Amino acid sequence: MKDALLAGKRGALARAITLVESKRADHREQASALLEELMPHTGDAIRVGVTGVPGVGKSTFIEALGLKLVEAGHRVAVLAVDPTSVRSGGSILGDKTRMELLSRDPRAFIRPSPSGGTLGGVAARTRETMLLCEAAGYDVVLVETVGVGQSELAVSGMTDTFLVLMLAGAGDELQGIKRGLMEVADALVVHKADGDNVVNAGRAAASYRHALHLLHAGTDWEPPVSTASSITGEGIDEAWQVVLSHRDAVDLAEKRRTQARSWLWSMVDEGLRRRVRARPDAQAIEDAVVAGTLPATVGASRLLE
Repeated sequence: MKDALLAGKRGALARAITLVESKRADHREQASALLEELMPHTGDAIRVGVTGVPGVGKSTFIEALGLKLVEAGHRVAVLAVDPTSVRSGGSILGDKTRMELLSRDPRAFIRPSPSGGTLGGVAARTRETMLLCEAAGYDVVLVETVGVGQSELAVSGMTDTFLVLMLAGAGDELQGIKRGLMEVADALVVHKADGDNVVNAGRAAASYRHALHLLHAGTDWEPPVSTASSITGEGIDEAWQVVLSHRDAVDLAEKRRTQARSWLWSMVDEGLRRRVRARPDAQAIEDAVVAGTLPATVGASRLLE
């Protein structure tokens, strides 16, 4: 699988992603071994996260941007995360349908994955999938998140540039700003700036620009705000230039070192939680806590011993 993946074989990449997403213990071991072999071939791609409220047009924006990038000679991988139903546990995974033109281009690879209930607006193995795409020769990786929320900031911790798409004409634009999200945003794009909405988009951009100026005063990078339309193509090139400018303005090597450190400890947390739940007495302790016969603090201490 390694040689086929390094040769850019799409089938090998798809199988490798399925392997790293598997929850089987033997598959985890195989995936870990594969990733370790591939590490020297990763890290060269431009990693961009794209988030925004549901309905803002993330998929159409990514398709418009992706089409321009492949025409410019790039190979583009899109990692699109669909929310997992809390009832059925299933996902629609319809991004290939929403990105019909881009999905047919041989220079692009689109992989929809279920979030699996993972916080951060990304799938549980998005980081690993990103490395696989880089090893397969994709020099731009676009990560589309589920949507925005206070906990959905994990994508900023695995990408070089974090784009936040906003809407205009949906009420008081400043109400759409969540401080936590704005603090990690590297750029804002007011989307759907076409037709009768052009004027509203311009006004919204001015409001966001003022708010971000106050929030980021004195910092090395003040997130620029622009408008764009995936229908007319206006502003798409500008958004990409912002990505390139941001990469030049930050210490990318240090940023990725920080991200790698965070990834390590998040994996440790995940592994510890999985092993603690596998303890023979875990269910009995949980039942005692639920029944009210054991304080949760005592139960936690026993599980962690």
